[in-house]
Amino acid sequence: MSEPSGLETHLGYWLRCVSNHVSHAFALKLAGAGVTVAEWVVLRELYDSESAPSALAERLGMTRGAISKLADRLVAKAMIVRRAEGRDRRFQSLALTRQGRAILPKLAALADRNDAEFFDGVDIETRQAILGAMKAIVRRNGLRGAPVD
Repeated sequence: MSEPSGLETHLGYWLRCVSNHVSHAFALKLAGAGVTVAEWVVLRELYDSESAPSALAERLGMTRGAISKLADRLVAKAMIVRRAEGRDRRFQSLALTRQGRAILPKLAALADRNDAEFFDGVDIETRQAILGAMKAIVRRNGLRGAPVD
């Protein structure tokens, strides 16, 4: 019987190690601003245009229920509003409030700072190669869903 492979021989081990630390550091930065990673993702997605919750769920690879819960939290924080469309009050869109629009650049700066803290020591060619490889893996495996946890 052959020896089992070691943890550190697996690329997934190293990806998870980096991912865990990058994600945790970002979550802590966002928590200081009163926002979760999942809320940040929704806010950033709504920055460019308002969206129906179902379309937002599709784009982010999340369930409608998850989007509804996130929307409830962001409405309570006065960062987004729900707008009824036309006479059918069941159809709604989500949009940033003035407060949501104002905080988003600050949150994006936290994301930029987090990336810089972890990746500025890596030369640009290597960073681009890593990014290209990750995108290729996502495409090849048909991976969906915004990383929110």
